[in-house]
Amino acid sequence: MATEVTIAFKMMNQEFVKLDRFAGSNFNRWKDKVLFLLTVLNGAYVLNPNLQLMEDPNPNANPEKITKVAELKKKREEDNFTCCGHILNTLSDRLYDFYMSMQSPVEI
Repeated sequence: MATEVTIAFKMMNQEFVKLDRFAGSNFNRWKDKVLFLLTVLNGAYVLNPNLQLMEDPNPNANPEKITKVAELKKKREEDNFTCCGHILNTLSDRLYDFYMSMQSPVEI
């Protein structure tokens, strides 16, 4: 998981990842570019409106299952944060200020 984050940060610093800022026009083009970027970063799945919430496993469950669920929850939280950051980073300052308080990339 740390490797994926490292790769993501390396990609952020590369010139080809810099997207045009969305200021209110060409939404479909901007949306497609952001979706492509998030797909490359393996985080686009958090944008699925049908994504089920992850509940804590039964405390009496197998310790391996508890560990696995905890790892998956952590990864989803990291991907959620990364997606929010990338989406916000591609917005104009005015739109950034409006959406920055939202915690979910789906909301944004």
